[in-house]
Amino acid sequence: MANGPVESGSTSGSASSGSSSGGSKSTSSTISIPQTAAAGSLTITKPPQTATSYFKLAENQLVTFGWNFTDVIVTPTSLTVSAVCENGYTYAVGPNDGIIEGTATQVVWDIYSYQKAHPSIPLVPATYTLTIWDDRGPGATRAAGYMSPNDALTFAIYTPQAYTPLASGWECAGCNDARSLTLSVMSDNVMACVLTTFLVALLSGLHLFRRPHYD
Repeated sequence: MANGPVESGSTSGSASSGSSSGGSKSTSSTISIPQTAAAGSLTITKPPQTATSYFKLAENQLVTFGWNFTDVIVTPTSLTVSAVCENGYTYAVGPNDGIIEGTATQVVWDIYSYQKAHPSIPLVPATYTLTIWDDRGPGATRAAGYMSPNDALTFAIYTPQAYTPLASGWECAGCNDARSLTLSVMSDNVMACVLTTFLVALLSGLHLFRRPHYD
């Protein structure tokens, strides 16, 4: 069953968390993980993973990634969200260089603003893999009660083509192909009609030639 990260168990021990003129005040907490607990996981809920999502790199085009947690007993301190491009570059997703609260269940990425702020390593039209991990890092192994890293979502970014007026020489490549195909079909049809007419005339002539003549 999907649920948010929760903390359970008992508290014990001590660790300094503050001080005053009268001395220090110490508190601590210990998370108890059942031996039968499964490894925690994160499941992407937005966008749907039924097909690759395409996001336009343009002004005011915000990208939202959402998820939920399952079997996460130890609440992550933070989550790191990144987009790994097929060209090998990694881009931070969302604010604060991609580092968000450990209890967050979504992040909004302004890819246009990111592009403007990072001209040296710009986003490119390509396919990306979304990666999310907790404070244990991207290579953390599966452990009972802890969130496992997730890289299940792939998405694509594309750039809209600039508008070119007809007066500036815009041509429809598909229209030209369709016109060529139409002319080719018409030419084939005309040739077929000519051949059919010729065959009909030839057969009619042979029929007349072979008819018996009576004096």
